[in-house]
Amino acid sequence: MASLPILALAVASFGIGTTEFVIMGLLPEVAQSFSVTIPQAGYLVSGYAMGVVVGAPLVAIATAGLPRKTALLALMAVFLMGNVACAVAPTYATLMLARIATAFAHGAFFGIGAIVARDLVPREKRTQAVSLMFAGLTLANVLGVPLGTALGQAAGWRATFWAVVAIGVAAGFAIQLFVPAGLPGSRGGLAGEFRALGRWPVLRPMLVSTLSSVSFFTVFTYITPLLMGVTGLSARGVTGALFVAGIGLTAGNLIGGRLADGNLTATVIGSFLGLIAVLTLLVGVARFEFAMLAALVVWSGLAFALVSPLQIWVVEAASDAPNLASTLNQGAFNLGNATGAWLGGVALTAGVGYAQLPLIAAAVSTLGLGLALSAMSGPTRSVLPAPIHPG
Repeated sequence: MASLPILALAVASFGIGTTEFVIMGLLPEVAQSFSVTIPQAGYLVSGYAMGVVVGAPLVAIATAGLPRKTALLALMAVFLMGNVACAVAPTYATLMLARIATAFAHGAFFGIGAIVARDLVPREKRTQAVSLMFAGLTLANVLGVPLGTALGQAAGWRATFWAVVAIGVAAGFAIQLFVPAGLPGSRGGLAGEFRALGRWPVLRPMLVSTLSSVSFFTVFTYITPLLMGVTGLSARGVTGALFVAGIGLTAGNLIGGRLADGNLTATVIGSFLGLIAVLTLLVGVARFEFAMLAALVVWSGLAFALVSPLQIWVVEAASDAPNLASTLNQGAFNLGNATGAWLGGVALTAGVGYAQLPLIAAAVSTLGLGLALSAMSGPTRSVLPAPIHPG
């Protein structure tokens, strides 16, 4: 059954997502351990993100000729060694290097894993399969991060990384057992990969992916001061709000995958239209607790409803040589993470209030919508994958 290999990929994505984001909950403990400031410890978040951006193309090139199962197992080995190095890191510098090394496996794993998930199911369920794999990443925010933070606070931050290592071992064994062998690497070779990457119909959905992530992280990076300073939630209330938002993004990811298998075009465009509307609404309801929480769930759901459809769009656009394109799209998402945080910071420094950040995010979503619409018209017309119906 295809469900078992996809479940194996989801377990791995849960571990990868946990190690990426849990550090944010452990910054005080890490800072105290190495006698650095919390902002300096925060660079461990940025270091990981940039490791994904830089490592994605390099690792994609290195694994281009490997069978996909072999590539996935090799990437899990890098993930395990990186997290062991994090757990035993004697200094702040070695922890930073270990985080960056771990991040090198991130983009390529999700890029290759998305292709494997797509190829294991019937055509009419391809985006659902990708969304199920990515469900591990969303569940990492709902379960992995809070549980990992609690473990780190109770037993020390190193214990959290050892727990992630255990998840990685389980995922590696599951991939070995359930992911079928014989899935080929790139059909077009490395030269074919680069030729595919140079085409505008492939680059365009990558840019849309970046813009979707910029829009989300322009607000999400600063969601805690927004909820505390504008909505008036307590620290405990913010934790609850983020948990609810995590449920929203998990549901949105799964719903987006299901809808996209019926009509990918309508899902992408509809999600962007919904994001623009909800982000505009957030400005008006930011001071009202229950309305803000409801809008937060819808916003996070719509943002993650785009993830698997955009990944499939890139893979289909580069269908003759998808490995590099699929992997670089993960780098595009992470570039958007960093750019969104930077854009929000620049706006705040310039005097924009936290409650107005959603308007900037709405403007970025409007750019993403425009690019998606341009794929259906003009001299460089590139129709999104056609609607798929069973049978």
